[in-house]
This record gives sequence, C-alpha cells and structure tokens, in this order.
Amino acid sequence: MSNYKKTLKYLVPVFALCCFMLVIYGAYVPHKPAEVQRLVCIKFKTGTTDAEIQKHFKEFATMKNHVNDVVAYSAGHVQKTNDTNDEFDVVHYLTFRTKESAVEYVNNESRLDFIKENKANWTNVLEINSNIERK
Repeated sequence: MSNYKKTLKYLVPVFALCCFMLVIYGAYVPHKPAEVQRLVCIKFKTGTTDAEIQKHFKEFATMKNHVNDVVAYSAGHVQKTNDTNDEFDVVHYLTFRTKESAVEYVNNESRLDFIKENKANWTNVLEINSNIERK
C-alpha cells in the first residue's frame, strides 16, 4: 500500500469526525437571543403598479442584507378586514440581535438609498421598534 493511500485511509475518518463535532458544537452552543424587532408599515400611493410593489419587496429584502445583525426578516401584504381603514398596504418585520444594531439600521446607507428611491410611491410610513419579551 502506498503512503498516499495510508494517509488518506486515516484522514477520511478524522475529517468525518471533525465535521460531526462541528455540527454537535453548533447545536449545543447557546446563541445570543435577538433583542429587538422592527415593524415597517407602508401605504402606497393610488396608482402604484403591482410591478412597482414587487420591486419594492425585492429591494427591501436586498437592502436588509446590508444591515448588521438582522437575524430574521419577513414581509407581506396587509390583510384587509372590515375593521381596518386601509392605512397600510405592506408590512416588513426585521429582527435584530442587539438594540445597537436596530439603532444603526436607521442611519444605514443602504436603507437611506432605499427610501430615496422608493418614497415617491408612498403616502404613509410607520416604523416601530419593540423589545422581544421572553416568558
């Protein structure tokens, strides 16, 4: 048996064991929980096309990738009911690991560029931060 095959024979199980240990380590090491959730509600101007709204969703999702410590993001259209007065059309939910990250988000260059490019289509915007309660 050549030296190459002997070396490979020993390295493959060692490599597999290292990969297994990394998986176990990731599963059991406690991660810092998220602290802040930000709600962004937007009302579009009458006449805003579906294509412009889809562009808005795509650009927001891309923009949030340039913000530090965003651990979760989701978005959707507001469900209309008899009790609502159609104040908003879409809602974005951002979850931040730290309070500092949520504060930095407000002044993030990507966010400011997103607002500059899209605000012409908006009539109303509501942004709220909330702490995440653990019970």
